[in-house]
Amino acid sequence: MLENAMGSGGRRRSGCNFAELGSQEILGSWNPGTEGKLFPVIVRLCTWHPINGPIERSERIVSIDVLRGFAVLGILIMNIQSYSMIGAAYLNPHAYGDLGGANYGVWFLSYLLADSKFMTIFSLLFGAGVVLMASRREAAGRSTAGIHYRRMSWLIVFGLLQGCFLWYGDILYAYGICGLVIYLLRRRSPRFLLICGSLVVAVASLLTMFWQVTMPYWPAEAVQQVETEWWMPPPEMVQAELDAYRGGWSEQQAKRFPTAVFMQTNHFLTETLWRAGGLMLIGMALFKLGVFGAERTRRFYLRMTSLGFGLGLPIVIFGVLYRNDCGWDVRSAFFGGSQFNYWGSLMVAAGWIGAVMLVCQRSGWDRVKRTLAAVGRMALSCYLLQTIICTTIFYGHGLGLYGSVNRVGQASIMLAVWAFLLAACPLWLRYFRFGPFEWLWRSLTYMKLQPMRIDRVWISPA
Repeated sequence: MLENAMGSGGRRRSGCNFAELGSQEILGSWNPGTEGKLFPVIVRLCTWHPINGPIERSERIVSIDVLRGFAVLGILIMNIQSYSMIGAAYLNPHAYGDLGGANYGVWFLSYLLADSKFMTIFSLLFGAGVVLMASRREAAGRSTAGIHYRRMSWLIVFGLLQGCFLWYGDILYAYGICGLVIYLLRRRSPRFLLICGSLVVAVASLLTMFWQVTMPYWPAEAVQQVETEWWMPPPEMVQAELDAYRGGWSEQQAKRFPTAVFMQTNHFLTETLWRAGGLMLIGMALFKLGVFGAERTRRFYLRMTSLGFGLGLPIVIFGVLYRNDCGWDVRSAFFGGSQFNYWGSLMVAAGWIGAVMLVCQRSGWDRVKRTLAAVGRMALSCYLLQTIICTTIFYGHGLGLYGSVNRVGQASIMLAVWAFLLAACPLWLRYFRFGPFEWLWRSLTYMKLQPMRIDRVWISPA
């Protein structure tokens, strides 16, 4: 899931099950030849917690944390465009801003390597998290449904709050809704999940192609509405959006709230539900097959990487060439032109997953892996912090730079946010068990305040 969920059963010792234990980190030292002095050493002191509590750090699957951290950083590559420019520019780069020189290079590389790719990885991992949490709790003889549905319900609440009051591009609401449904299929075989997930993903593509085929028969007013609202808005609509997000919070709400409602209803029912839900089912299968645990052979991940990039990147590039050839006309590029990346992004995402698993299997790069794993453990906090930081930079309640920063400048801000998160997450986790929003989510889910700080106590030998 956004965070790794529920640990595996522990081994028995002195009549207690370590899966049911919390841990308190004690700094002390003991040197047999020296008495009455303090020396640093880490000792684990077992303390009882309720058996329905969340997992401890030692029970996490590191490769999943690394991949999740990589994905949550990658999501910002595309989201920075939504935070900083009019909505149409996310779909059609010609709708707003300079697209020459280095700015085109930034857009092209972002579209090629990131657009829908990292959200694909995130969706796959979310499905894997559902299986991971449920299987570990069921193996320990614990109930799963109540915890899961409370967890999803609170995620929906977080998504509604973010989407309606901070940034309309929220994905948490959609993940929460999908999570309510896919849980019912968690015990099915990998084969069933792969087939079912692929068919579900295809639904959104079929709907899109239906609209592409029928578009010539639409009333002219309907085609114009799609073009002006989502593809190439006229100058007065562009200015209205700029004024709204450069204004105060209430001015933003007049634009943000109806857009959020559209995204969480119309867009959710016609695309996000099918793509995200289907990918979650596929993620369940891949987790059961050991793909996310870096358990497959090196040859498997090399093939996954080469085939993913080798097939996916040419398809995405061909889609760009197709849109260029038709002049980014809404009648060809909006629906039909999107399908190259819709499917190509799945393959490129597979390439990224294979590459990350290869890194996780290799010795070395330990600092990189530890840092990404820390970001992955705080994925929910990092995702929401990206929104808080970037809306403060671009919206009128902060610096008000909305629509004023070109794509090269956006990339620079993105790198600065990455640097902050990469530095802050490992530091935070030295003192705290969870990220701030992970702690809130867990506390609400388990209906009890979870221990936050890592207690450190100095002891001396007797």
